[in-house]
Amino acid sequence: MTKYLGLHETLETHEILMFKNLCLTKSSTMGPLAQDPELKAILAQDVTTSQHQIQELQQFLTDRSAQS
Repeated sequence: MTKYLGLHETLETHEILMFKNLCLTKSSTMGPLAQDPELKAILAQDVTTSQHQIQELQQFLTDRSAQS
C-alpha cells in the first residue's frame, strides 16, 4: 500500500468524516433532551463511539507516515 491516499479516497474519507461529525452533533444535542434512560445510554454510547471513529478517520487524512 502507498503512503498517500488517492484523490477519490481522500474525498470519500472526508465525506465519511463529515457524516460522523453530523452524527456526533446530533447525538450530543439530543442526549440531554431524551427522557428514557435507555435512550440516553444509547446516545451517550454513540457519542463515545463517534468520537473514537472521528479520531481514526482524521488519522487517515493527516498522519500519512503511519500508512505503509
